[in-house]
Amino acid sequence: MHRILTFCLFFILWLVLSGLFDPFHLTLGIISCVLVLWMSSDFLFRDTSVSFSARFRQFTHLPGYVLWLLYEIFLANLYVFRLSLRPQGLGDVRPQVVRFRTHLKTDFAKWVFANSITLTPGTVTIKIDGDEFLVHAISAHTATSLEGEMEKRIASVWEPDLKL
Repeated sequence: MHRILTFCLFFILWLVLSGLFDPFHLTLGIISCVLVLWMSSDFLFRDTSVSFSARFRQFTHLPGYVLWLLYEIFLANLYVFRLSLRPQGLGDVRPQVVRFRTHLKTDFAKWVFANSITLTPGTVTIKIDGDEFLVHAISAHTATSLEGEMEKRIASVWEPDLKL
């Protein structure tokens, strides 16, 4: 049942993004959705205890998180760009490894958090050990911004019952 519902969500997304409704493109959309579903079945269906309504909520809240993350990536790019071009900026470059604990409970939410950190210029997730993250940061500014807003936004999408 989860696979059928996920296929339907993928296909609806494909229809919205493609905007093409002729038989050829509909067939390509069906084939694409089936291939994506087949290739990612271990990843998507590991936790079958999650209800369809919870999955649908995640699906509908994901675009907001992605837009916010793209904005943060843009801001971090500007920050790293400024650090690299300004002579005074080089004084702010203080590479460090930061260790912190997350409140996220599921492995998937931690995975999203780790990848979001790594996608943001100036930070790279080195290791996740249980609730503990080890992250390389290019400066004190990027190190202090690791905990907080990103974790809250991830929790609001994938762990809505978690209060941060």
